[in-house]
Amino acid sequence: MLGVTREVDARRTRFTKRWARGIADRAFVPMSSDELVGYLSDLSDRIVALHTAATFDPDQAREVGAALVAADVTDSGALGLTLTLLTDDPLTATAGTAKRRREIRAALADGFAAALRERTLAEQESIRLALVDARRQAEQALSVSQARFQAVFSEAAIGIALIDDQQRIADANQALGDLLGRHPDGLAGHGLDEYAHPQDAGAVRSAVAGLFSGTPTPVQLERRFAGRDGALVWGRMTLTTIEAPAGHQYAVAMIEDSTERRLLEARLEYQAWHDPLTGLANRELLLRRLNETLTGTNGSPHGTGGNNGNGSAGGTGAAGSAGGIGLCYLDLDGFKSVNDSYGHETGDGVLVAVAQRLDLALRRTGCLVARTGGDEFVILIDDADGEPVRCGERALAALRDPLRVGGHELSVSACVGVVDRVVDRFTAAELMQAADTTLYWAKSEGAGRLAVFDPDRHAREVARYSLAAAMPAAVEHGEFVVEYQPLVGLADNRLRGVEALVRWRHPELGWLPPDRFINLAEETGAIVPLGRWVLRSACEQAQRWQDIAADDFFVSVNLAVRQAHEKHLTDEVSEVLSSTGLPADRLVLELTESAIMGPAAEPLRALHALTDMGVRLAIDDFGTGYSNLAYLRRLPVHALKIAGSFVSGMADATDNGVGGPDPVDERIVETLVELAHALDLTVIAEGVETVGQASRLREFGCDVGQGWHFARPSAPDAITARLIAERNNHH
Repeated sequence: MLGVTREVDARRTRFTKRWARGIADRAFVPMSSDELVGYLSDLSDRIVALHTAATFDPDQAREVGAALVAADVTDSGALGLTLTLLTDDPLTATAGTAKRRREIRAALADGFAAALRERTLAEQESIRLALVDARRQAEQALSVSQARFQAVFSEAAIGIALIDDQQRIADANQALGDLLGRHPDGLAGHGLDEYAHPQDAGAVRSAVAGLFSGTPTPVQLERRFAGRDGALVWGRMTLTTIEAPAGHQYAVAMIEDSTERRLLEARLEYQAWHDPLTGLANRELLLRRLNETLTGTNGSPHGTGGNNGNGSAGGTGAAGSAGGIGLCYLDLDGFKSVNDSYGHETGDGVLVAVAQRLDLALRRTGCLVARTGGDEFVILIDDADGEPVRCGERALAALRDPLRVGGHELSVSACVGVVDRVVDRFTAAELMQAADTTLYWAKSEGAGRLAVFDPDRHAREVARYSLAAAMPAAVEHGEFVVEYQPLVGLADNRLRGVEALVRWRHPELGWLPPDRFINLAEETGAIVPLGRWVLRSACEQAQRWQDIAADDFFVSVNLAVRQAHEKHLTDEVSEVLSSTGLPADRLVLELTESAIMGPAAEPLRALHALTDMGVRLAIDDFGTGYSNLAYLRRLPVHALKIAGSFVSGMADATDNGVGGPDPVDERIVETLVELAHALDLTVIAEGVETVGQASRLREFGCDVGQGWHFARPSAPDAITARLIAERNNHH
C-alpha cells in the first residue's frame, strides 16, 4: 500500500512540474517557479480527488479552472496545455473512467472561461465606473477627466466603442480595431451591426437601438463578427449608456474576444457526442436523437449539424408521424477473427472503412448512423414509410465489396436486425432492445442475414425468458409436482412400474405441461437442480410404495443431457438412494441416445458406476437418434423405450376409422423388439393409445407398454390405489 502511495505521489509531482513548465513557457505568471509548482500542486491534489470521488461534482472542477485565472494564468494556450495534460499524462491515465475525464476537462474549461469572463466584466465595470467618475468631475477638471478616460479607453485590453445617439460609432479604441481587423479611425461613422455576421446583424442593431429607447442597461449578448481577412470572430458584448453634457446620450460597447472559448466548447461538445474512431454519432447521441423523436422534442446539441459525424444531431419533432420511425441494428460477422488474425490496428481500420461505407450509402436518406460500441452500428430512420428494411438492405449491399485495409483485402459481412415503423408505445430503451433481439434472430440464421422485428415472436420469447428466470425460484417455492404414468406388462396387464413426470403449477399461468418448460430448462441449465429435485421426490414416493408393490416394481426417472454430463452425478444418485432408503434396483434412469452416444467419456463412466451400484438404465425414444446398435451393445443398458412415433403408425381401422396400420412402422417396431431381445434388453413401447396397438405389440413380444390406453399420468394416490387393488386380486 505504501508503494502505491509513493507511486501516486511521484506521478503527481511529475505532472505538476510538467504543468508548471508548460504554463511558464506560454504565459507570464507573477510568481517564481517554486511558487508556481507549489500553487499547482494543490490543484493537482484536487484533480486527483475529482477522479476518485464516488460522485462527480462539476463545481469543484470549475473551481480548479477559476484558480488558474486567479493566479493570472489567463492565456488560452495555458488552458489548452492543461486539458491536453489531463488527457495524456499518467496522473489521470489510471484514475476514473473516460467519461469522468471528459467531465473534468469540460467543467475545468467552463470554470476557466467563467472566471475569465468575470474578470473581464470586472475590468469592464471598472472602466464604466471610471467613465461615470470622469463625468462627475468634468465641471472641476474636464481636461483631467478626458485624459484619464482616453488613457483607459486607449489602453484597455478589450474592444471599446462609443456610439452616439444616431447609433453610429463615434470613437473606437485600438483593441476593437484589432478585433475587427480594421483601423480604429475607419470604424467611425458606421453602425456596429455593419461588422456583425449577416445572421447576427439584426440582433446587434436591435440591442443598440434598445439602449436609446430606454432598455435597462447593461445589455449582454454574444454574437459573431467579421474579423481580420474575413475570419469569423465571436465577441461577447456588453452595452451600456452614459450621459454627456448638453443632453447628449452615448452608448458604450465593450467587446471581448470569446472565439477561443467557443471553439474549445465546440470541440468538447463534439467529442461528447461522437465516436472518436469513426467520427459517427456515438451511443449517447443516438439515444438522445431517439428520445427526441419519440417524444416530439428537439434539443439537439449545439454545433452538431449534418449527417452522422457530420450530420444533424437534432430530431425532427415528428413522433407519431404516419411513417413512424425505425432502427437497423448492424453487427459485423466474425469481426473477432480480424483482430486475432491481423491485429487491432487493422481491426480499427476495418471499422473506419465500414463506417465510411455506411455513411456514403445512407447519407442521402436522412438517416443517423451511429457506432454504439465494438463492431456494432445502429441506423436511426425517422418518419420512414417502409424505409428501415430498405436502409438495412443498403447497409448490407455497401459491405459486399472487399475492403482494403493496411495492405490487406478483407471480405466483411454483417447481420442486420430491423425494427420497422414502430408505434409510439415503445420507449427508446425498448426500441433498442427490440432491435438487438432482432439482430440476434438474424445472426442465428447465418452470416449476412437481415431479420425484421416480429412483435408476436418477441412476446413469445419474452414469456419464455420469463419462465426461465422464474424456474430456479419455482423449485425452491415448491411450484413443481410429480405425476406418475403406469408402465404395464403386456403379457399379464400387471403394473410393472411408473415413470415420474414433472409438471409446473405456475402461480399465474396455471398448470404447465413439460413441453412448455423442459427444453427451456435444458437450455438454461435449470434442468440440473430441477432434475435433482424430481429424482429425490420420485425415490421418496417409490419408497412409500415398497410395502404394497411387487418385488420387481420400479420408478423410472428421466435424466437430461446436462445431468448426464455432471461430474458428481453418481454421488448425487447414491446420496438420494441412501437418504430415501430406496433399493438401487428399484430405480430406472431414462436417457436419450444423444446423452450417452456422444464423444465425451464422462457420461459413460458415470453410467457404468451407476449400474455397478445396482441402478438400471433405459434408452428413451429409441429409434429417433443415433440407433447405433453396435455401440449400444457395449453400454450398461437394461431396457429400450421405442419412440411413440413408431407406435402411432400401428393403428388399425377400428382405431382411426380410415384404414389399416402402416406396414413400415410395424416392421420397424417388430425389428426393434427382436434386436433388443437379442441384446437381452427389456422393451418398453411408449405412446400406446389403442387396443389395436397394444394387441400388435403383444404379438411382437414387446414386454411393457406405456400410454393413455393404460392410464394417463396421475397423482401418487391413484398409483397407490392400483397397487393395492392388484395385491388384493393376486391374493
